[in-house]
This record gives sequence, C-alpha cells and structure tokens, in this order.
Amino acid sequence: MPIEKALEVAFANDLDLVNISPNAVPPVCKIMDYGKYRFEQAKREKDAKKNQKVIEIKEIRLIGVGIDTHDFETKGNHAKKFLQAGNKVKFSIRFRGRELGHPEMGYEIMERFANYCSDVANVEKAAKMEGRNMLMFMAPKSGK
Repeated sequence: MPIEKALEVAFANDLDLVNISPNAVPPVCKIMDYGKYRFEQAKREKDAKKNQKVIEIKEIRLIGVGIDTHDFETKGNHAKKFLQAGNKVKFSIRFRGRELGHPEMGYEIMERFANYCSDVANVEKAAKMEGRNMLMFMAPKSGK
C-alpha cells in the first residue's frame, strides 16, 4: 500500500507507522502504538535483569604454607559459607623466602581445601603456581 494511504490509516486509528525493514524492496512498515511497544520492551528487559544472579569471586588468602588446624578450619568454613551463598572462591597462597623451594607443601594445602569443601563445591581450576603465588578456583556445585 502507498505510504500516504498507510499514514492515513495509522492517523485515523491514532497509531504510529513504524518502519520495520527500511532496506527491503519495497520497505516494510507496521501500524502500531510505538509508545506501548517501547514500554513493553523496557518491561521485558527489566524482568530479565531481575532474574539474573551476579556471581562474585571471593578470595581466601594464606600467607605461607605453615597453617595450623584451627586456622585451616576457620578459612575452610568461610569458604563453605561463600560457596553456599552461590559465589566462587579463589584460594591463594603466597610463598615467602625459602618456602618457594617447596611448592609441594602448597599443593598439599590446596588438596586439603579441595577435600574440605568437596561437599559444597567442585574444583574449577586446579592449583597452579603463578610467580610467588599458588592459585586454585572453586565453584559451587550445581543442582540444589
């Protein structure tokens, strides 16, 4: 239908003529209430945003490999609390001085953390040395 006729129909019904596909031959237009369309689109985006869950990465740091059992349990309980809240946890150990010569001690501690938190989490990224630090990432188990 010619543009003039479409504009008359839209104006008669108190609606808008919206150009859907301007590059098509002939151009495709639609008669609609554009204000209502934009409102519904914004409402859909708002609902989609409301249903999202933002996952944070919480970090638990150890300075050195000499950690006592109570300190280990305290850090482990904090990690479990973070994981149960749905956050990821990054464990990091900073090696000082001669400790750098014994990375196997760090791997043992990371393995203990992985076993301690295994009921609520999976190891996402295994323990790995990066300079003076050893890092390991854990993510909460899916399926509640």
